[in-house]
This record gives sequence, C-alpha cells and structure tokens, in this order.
Amino acid sequence: MGLAFAAGCGSDPAGPVTPGQPRMYRMGFSAIPPRPELAAVIETVDRMAQHSDVALIFGEPPWDSLLAGVVPADYVARERKPLADFFRAKGLRVWVYLDPANGLDRSGESAMLVAAGRSITEPAIQLLYRQFAAALDTLVRPDVMGLAVETNLIRALSSPTLYAAVRQVAADAAADVRALDANVQLSASVQVETAWGRLPVGAYQGVDTDFADFPFTQVLGLSSYPYFVWAAPESLPPDYYSRLVQGRTTPVAMIEGGWTSENVSGVTSSPDAQRRYLARQAQLLDAARSAAVFQLTFADLQLTSLPPDAAAGILPFSRLGLVDSAFTARPALQAWDATFARPRVGGAGVP
Repeated sequence: MGLAFAAGCGSDPAGPVTPGQPRMYRMGFSAIPPRPELAAVIETVDRMAQHSDVALIFGEPPWDSLLAGVVPADYVARERKPLADFFRAKGLRVWVYLDPANGLDRSGESAMLVAAGRSITEPAIQLLYRQFAAALDTLVRPDVMGLAVETNLIRALSSPTLYAAVRQVAADAAADVRALDANVQLSASVQVETAWGRLPVGAYQGVDTDFADFPFTQVLGLSSYPYFVWAAPESLPPDYYSRLVQGRTTPVAMIEGGWTSENVSGVTSSPDAQRRYLARQAQLLDAARSAAVFQLTFADLQLTSLPPDAAAGILPFSRLGLVDSAFTARPALQAWDATFARPRVGGAGVP
C-alpha cells in the first residue's frame, strides 16, 4: 500500500530527536498491575510515578456493581477517587477514559453486560453510564475526560445498532459532564491502524466520520498497536499521527498502545524492537504536536495470576510493559526515560 507523507516537506517531519529538545506532551501510565493484588497496584504506581508526569484511569464502568444497585457516586468515591488522590500525591495529573463497549472485542458489548443479559442499547443502561461518567468527573476532576474509545474500530466491526448506541450514550454523557464542569477537556479515541486502513485491511479512512459522530471531541485520543500490522517500528510513516488531524487544531494524545517485547499471537518481536518503537513514537508525537502519551501497562502482565479465559483474551497485549512482571527494566524503559528527561513545554491546548 502506498504511504502518504506530509505535504510540502521534503524531509521526514518525524526525524531524529536531539538531546534536550523540548517535548509538548505529558507522559504516563495507568495503574494496571502485573497481578490483580492491591500490593501490586501500589508498587506499580510507586514505580511508574518515577517515569511520569500524568496518569490514566481507563476502562469500562463496573457494570456488575452498578447492576447490583451500587450508586455510581458511591462507587467512584470508594474505588476511583482514592486512586486519583494517590496519583496526585505522586505529583501526577489525571486523565480519565470511560469505555461504553467491549475493550477486547470491538464487535461486541461489554462482557459484564452480556453476562447479565443487558445491553448498552437500553435506556436504563445508558442512564447508568451517564451517571457514572458524571460521578467520575465530579469526584475525580480529571484534566481530560474520554467518553468513547476506538470509535472507528467499533463502527467497522460491530452492528449499526451497537455503534449508534455508543454514539448516543457518549453524546449524552458529554452533555451531562459539560453541564457540571466547564473546564474539563472532552475526548473520544480512534484506532490509528483502522484509520490508516490496516485493521481491517482497506484504504486510508481518516477520522472525519469520528469527528462528525462525536462532535464534543476537544482532544482526539489515539489507540495504536502497530506490531499487529507493521513489520518494524521504522516502517511507521512520519505522519502516522499528524495526518489524522491535518487541517484541524484539535490536539491528539496517545491513550493506549505499544509494541510487544516478545513473540505473541503470531507476531515476531524482541526487546530491541520495543525499544526502537518508543524512539520512533517520540518522533511521531513530536510531529503531531501531541498533548500526552500513555501506556496502559507499565509492567508486563503475569498471565498465570489470571483465570485461563481472561489470560487468553489479553495474551496479545501482555508483553507491552517497559518492565517485566517482576519490575525488572527492559531496554524500552531507557528509550522512554530519554524522552521523559527532555524539558516539557506547554502549547498542545491541554494543561
């Protein structure tokens, strides 16, 4: 497939980064631990905070608790606000992304909703989503609030009915949050490989439809796992992020993604390939004048600590950590830290 490059520039706009070159974007992780244990969460935050200036709270609503009658604000006060407070005690800013669909299967609904025989297409379930989103914003007070995730991949793989429900509930939640908070930046995210026509395979798609369908978007979130469709980090075109917002002033932010450090699910990789990806990613972020970059996992996931079905679902994403599950550093951490050490300057439109 022919690759489009930035017009009007004879050199690579995502060229080599010089030492000391400022970065516009904040850098961080979520608190996903290598093992589902409180002690592992605390250690993850303690360690990742040394390499971060922002943190991410990311995921689906706790549908099982909400369907059992737990009040959204009570859940957020008990489970999410303490995490946000912990982040801020470490000197980190906080972003939140809430996912109304299935994070591991964009063709379907949340597994928790399916197990309960419920659907995001129901007005009652949409109301719960809206209430949970409003509670998150009110109690956590994030800088950026994302209300839909990988919208273009959902549109490509799911039914029109499910996509319409995601579009509706995100719009309604955005209106609810904005009525409560005039300052938070609202966001939806897109899948970069899908926008480029790589997942599923096809022609370049762009994200104009996503801006039209989610018009509240002030920060365009990006999701990118290029190791599934690109042979090497150096293959990524220099406008891999910037082309998506060409002609717009909307800032972009990498919300989730990475490059596996090991062979997984038919993908051949290595710790060095992961290191090279992070170096390339810094160039792409600079070219796009990004506002932030997150990796969901700071550490690899210890699959043996999970039920077999859960482990199988996350296997392709289990080796994205910059440290292994025992917190031993991989070469990629040096590449991350080299970028993090660059002085940060504002200007991407996000605090």
